[in-house]
Amino acid sequence: MSTTAATSPAGSSLELEIGGMTCASCAMRIEKKLNKLDGVAATVNYATEKARVTVPAGYDPAQLIAEVEKTGYTAVLPAPKRTDAEGAGGTDRDADPELTSLRERLIVSTVLTVPVVGMAMIPALQFTYWQWASLALAAPVIVWGAFPFHRAAWANLRHGAATMDTLISLGTLAAFAWSLYALFLGTAGTPGMTHGFEFALSPADGSANIYLEVGAGVTVFILAGRYFEKRSKRQAGAALRALLELGAKDVSILRDGIEGKIPIDDLRVGDEFLVRPGEKIATDGVVVSGTSAVDASMLTGESVPVEVAPGDPVTGATVNAGGRLVVRATRVGADTQLAQMARLVEDAQTGKAEVQRLADRVSGVFVPIVILIAAATLGAWLGAGAPASVAFTAAVAVLVIACPCALGLATPTALLVGTGRGAQLGILIKGPEVLESTRKVDTVVLDKTGTVTSGRMTLVDVMLESGTDRAELLRLAGALEDASEHPIAQAIAKGAVAELGALPAVDGFVNLEGKGVQGIVDGRAVLVGREALLDDWAQRLSPGLAAAKARAEDEGKTVVAVGWDGAARGILVVADTVKPTSAAAVSQLRELGLTPVLLTGDHEAVARRIAAAVGIDEVIAGVLPAGKVDVVARLQREGKVVAMVGDGVNDAPALAQADLGIAMGTGTDAAIEASDITLVRGDLRGAVDAIRLSRRTLGTIKSNLFWAFAYNVAAIPIAALGLLNPMLAGAAMALSSVFVVGNSLRLRGFASSSRPTTA
Repeated sequence: MSTTAATSPAGSSLELEIGGMTCASCAMRIEKKLNKLDGVAATVNYATEKARVTVPAGYDPAQLIAEVEKTGYTAVLPAPKRTDAEGAGGTDRDADPELTSLRERLIVSTVLTVPVVGMAMIPALQFTYWQWASLALAAPVIVWGAFPFHRAAWANLRHGAATMDTLISLGTLAAFAWSLYALFLGTAGTPGMTHGFEFALSPADGSANIYLEVGAGVTVFILAGRYFEKRSKRQAGAALRALLELGAKDVSILRDGIEGKIPIDDLRVGDEFLVRPGEKIATDGVVVSGTSAVDASMLTGESVPVEVAPGDPVTGATVNAGGRLVVRATRVGADTQLAQMARLVEDAQTGKAEVQRLADRVSGVFVPIVILIAAATLGAWLGAGAPASVAFTAAVAVLVIACPCALGLATPTALLVGTGRGAQLGILIKGPEVLESTRKVDTVVLDKTGTVTSGRMTLVDVMLESGTDRAELLRLAGALEDASEHPIAQAIAKGAVAELGALPAVDGFVNLEGKGVQGIVDGRAVLVGREALLDDWAQRLSPGLAAAKARAEDEGKTVVAVGWDGAARGILVVADTVKPTSAAAVSQLRELGLTPVLLTGDHEAVARRIAAAVGIDEVIAGVLPAGKVDVVARLQREGKVVAMVGDGVNDAPALAQADLGIAMGTGTDAAIEASDITLVRGDLRGAVDAIRLSRRTLGTIKSNLFWAFAYNVAAIPIAALGLLNPMLAGAAMALSSVFVVGNSLRLRGFASSSRPTTA
């Protein structure tokens, strides 16, 4: 890869993909290194494995890459995004060599370690040469399986740093080295040797004991934690792919009156293209001819389709729900609204603060102290005249008892149990970094459409003129609307079918552009549409019904007038309805100490009506997609820790910007991939469960970490005094791991707030 040719424009930002980071402290070290360069401002995100760097004019990115490599990590400029045609024949863009390597190491190491641990802990399995079989099985695990930890420890050592990798590498290698000494130079290699559990706290020679199960077991546990963490982190970039997948792949272009299909990448500004009913609009443009209703809900969250006519702007990736349109392209490629939203998601993800693991913070002090204690123990025993084997045994015991098996289990076991229980309840948590913010969240921003409401137009009311029969009005209007493709018409037709059953046939159906429809049903000339359509036929609503229509429209509802045989007969009211569980969910959010805020692109009247129905006081309405990110950022600047709940593509940037993003699984892939937590069910009470479960899981992780460190602090002095040989140290370490696992398993009893419990 060549990097020397490219330079950056004045004050520009560029992105680097960072490799080799194993903890949040790695990100901090790279960030400090880059920020020492003149004119450079860098932010390194451990979760997304990217660095966002602002550099002066003409700055050569190769200098940044070289600086990162000096720190012991790798950096590359992102590869150019490929088109679908380029990526269509393979799956390499989805491949992750590091994840594949971790999975292979974990599987092989687990298979080899199980018999090693079994033979060490169960005397009945210790056949004549079992210790040599253990060596043959454990050596590949400790050398090859743990190689990523050894490599990271060496890289950190060369730069004068120590992390959990340092302690993992030291502990496993110390156990392995002492086992080799005991087998080849001590008495552990004698045929028929068995391990007995001696609990007498007295200085021991240790040359008859091997600790291969310690080194192999620690390796497997830590590999498992790293694998599951890496797998969840890898989803960070999927939101961008999901956003871009929304766009059309090809377009029916009109040139010199001739229609032809071309790839979307070949479309240019000024080209005119055809959009048939049900097709996606290929790019941002202006309607040249035709009228239709455009369903923009996937992009804007608006539940009501937008009527468009010649001269009206349209947005790429929205769906033509009605008639045939001819559109002139005004923006293509990276300039479209869809592409701009993709950039918003990327910026919001990269700008998230790095999660600093509690274990890594403490290990910055803990690891060097343990090493010093082990060295001091060795020196003290030798200085006291003890045999070298006794001195080395005590030093190894210090390293083994401090080896962070329980620390390595603390996060992944709680995460696996918590997320497993969450999956049973329809809650998908993407990684341990998600949990950090749930405890501090104090404000929850709720998107209206598809989150608090159903996101679908529904017939909610039928109002009649005097003397009109409800069933007859529904039957005639429903039959006529059933012949239309318009989403509002379909809502009316579905409502009529639900109440009456089968509808009669329609003759002479005519779609009157921008006004409504007319036709013959059961011999009656029926009109359904805007009030202006009935006025054209001198069929005027009575004052009472006109007032009811005005009130409904003030509440943000859509009203359709119906008339036949020369007179207005009634009105049909259509609206996006509140989900039955939303009010209960809002109440439960308040009980968690959260302030709910309703955020929507709809009009103020619509938003206020919905908010009043579910018990929300604060409403922010009329917000465009980019504005949703600004609202979340403003709340964060005010010192609030924000959770965002949404389901539309327009919510994806805001979900990524929020401290905690929660996506409804009934929404779009872009929203789901940009979020931290996904709710499989479209029930807002799932957000309550998600926050409760996340907080409970985080609490479990912290209690696990506390126990693991407390155990080390208490046990290290015992080991240093020679009262704990490495075999007992390994057993004690196993017991600490059992405690951590048992504590994590308590999460299986977590109960949903939306279901009755027996507890």
